[in-house]
Amino acid sequence: MHNPRGSMRIVDIREVSVPLEGNIANAVVSFAEHDVSLVAVESDVIRNGRPVTGYGFDSIGRFAQGGILRARIIPRLRAADPASLLDESGLRFDPGKVYAAAMRNEKPGGHGDRAAAVGALELAIWDLNAKLADVPAHVLIARHFGRAPQSQSADVYAAGGYYYPPGSGRTLRDEFAAYRDMGFTGFKMKIGGASLARDLERIEEALGVAGSGAGLAVDANGRFGLDTALAYAEAIKGYGLRWYEEIGDPLDFDLNRRVAEVYDGPIATGENLFSLADAVNLARYGGMRPGRDIFQMDAGLSYGLTEYARMIDMLEANGFDRRSAHPHGGHLINLHIVVGLELGGCEAYPGVFQPFGGYAPSCALGGGQVRPSDAPGFGLEEKPELRNAIARLAN
Repeated sequence: MHNPRGSMRIVDIREVSVPLEGNIANAVVSFAEHDVSLVAVESDVIRNGRPVTGYGFDSIGRFAQGGILRARIIPRLRAADPASLLDESGLRFDPGKVYAAAMRNEKPGGHGDRAAAVGALELAIWDLNAKLADVPAHVLIARHFGRAPQSQSADVYAAGGYYYPPGSGRTLRDEFAAYRDMGFTGFKMKIGGASLARDLERIEEALGVAGSGAGLAVDANGRFGLDTALAYAEAIKGYGLRWYEEIGDPLDFDLNRRVAEVYDGPIATGENLFSLADAVNLARYGGMRPGRDIFQMDAGLSYGLTEYARMIDMLEANGFDRRSAHPHGGHLINLHIVVGLELGGCEAYPGVFQPFGGYAPSCALGGGQVRPSDAPGFGLEEKPELRNAIARLAN
C-alpha cells in the first residue's frame, strides 16, 4: 500500500491557474479577471494503479499565485529531505512541517499573495492525508485537533446579491429565490456599489425572500470610510440584519471599533487578514464583541489550516467562541474545515465563482444545513465544474 516506514515522499507538485467564470462585481472590484491557483501534491503511494494525490486551492476573490508557487514555494518542498515532511508515524505528511519548509528564508510580515500560495499547497496536504487515511477531510481534521464533532453538517448561507443592470433579465429577488429553492434559508448581499437610498431598496427586495433580517447579511467589501460606514449603520439598524460585513478597509481596526460602538447588530470581518498576527490585532483593537460579532478569516488565504487553527485557538483565548468563526470562501474546503473544527457556519456561492464556488451534488443541502459527502479528502473530484482543471493537473 505504501513504502516502508519513513520512506514515503512527495513525487511532484504542480499548479494551474484557473480563471473564474462569470462577469460580476461588488462595490470594489470586478471578478472578470480573477483566477485561482489549483495545486496538486502527488505522493509515491500507489492505489488502484494511480498515485495518491492531494488537491487544494487558495480561495475565491483574489488572484492566482502561480509565480510565487513555482519560483519559491514548490522548489523548497522539492529540495526538502522527504523524511523531514512526515509526521511521527511516517504514514502521513505533517502539514506544520510542510508549512515551515514552504516558508524557509521568508521574512516575518509581508502577508499577502505569499500567504495564499502557501495556503493552497498546505491544504492540498490535508486532502492528501485524508485520502491516505481513506476518510473525508473533516474526519481527519477533527481527529488531528482532538475533537469529536456532534454533527457532520454545518449551517450555511448563500452568498451573492450582486448588482444587476437594468435590462439584464435578472433581479436580486430572482437570484435569492433560486437559492431558496435549493434549500438555503440564509442569504448575503452586496452593498456600497450604489447610493444608500438604492441599497436600502435592494435590502427591502432581498427581505422579500429572506423573510426577516435574521436571514440576511450585508457586505460592503471594505468600501466605506467612517462617515459612510456610520450612515449605513444608522440606516440599517432597524432591520435586525444577520450581520454588517467588512465595513471599511480590512486593516482599519479603529473604524471597525467606532462602528461597533454605535451599531448594536453583529459585525463581521476578517476575510482579508492573512496571518495570526493580523487576527490578533483585530481581536485586540477592532472592537469585536464576544457573543455577537463574526470572524471570517479564511485558511486558503492565510497559509492554510495550520495557521488558521492557531487563529481559532487565539480567539478562544481572548474570550470568543469558535462558533463566532464563519470562514469566507463558499467552497468545499471550508465546508470540511467548519465541520471538522465545529465552527459557526460557512457560506456557499451556488450561483457564481465557478468552478470553485458551491458544493458537489453529493453534498446534502436543505433547511439551511449542508453535509459533506463521504468521499475521501475534500471531495473536489466530485464537483463536476472542477473535473477538467483537476484532469489537467493529474495528466
